[in-house]
Amino acid sequence: MIRCGIGYDVHRFAKGRKLILGGVEITHSHGLEGHSDADVLSHAIADALLGAVAAGDIGQHFPNTDQSIRGMSSIDILRQVTALLAKNKARPINVDATILAEAPKIAPHIPAMRKVIAQAIGVSESRIGIKATTSEGLGAIGRSEGIAAMAVATVETE
Repeated sequence: MIRCGIGYDVHRFAKGRKLILGGVEITHSHGLEGHSDADVLSHAIADALLGAVAAGDIGQHFPNTDQSIRGMSSIDILRQVTALLAKNKARPINVDATILAEAPKIAPHIPAMRKVIAQAIGVSESRIGIKATTSEGLGAIGRSEGIAAMAVATVETE
């Protein structure tokens, strides 16, 4: 059976943190605030994968009240979500995601993000789509207060 899930995440900018998107460190004046590494792209993908098998969301599996996972790599979250899918007799087939940000420029980093995410969830890079867009100056993202991401994931179950 083929199933689909959708995910969304947003984090505000914070000084003194690294900016990590899709498991790739990007040079920027600010990182993103969060309990883990605040990788909004990986979080949106994780939620999409979890949603495809009706297994809740990353907040359930990786709560921000759990101090043992503070600063956790979101790529590790994706690996653990993929393992959870396997326990549910499911495997990722395809991911399509969009990053919403005014800055920094995302396009130069997309090939590296695709590679890291593909390795984390065990699919070919050709099955990972990542795009970026701005909010044309509108809303919190448009005012450069943070970055958001949305994702759709397709999984196959037995």
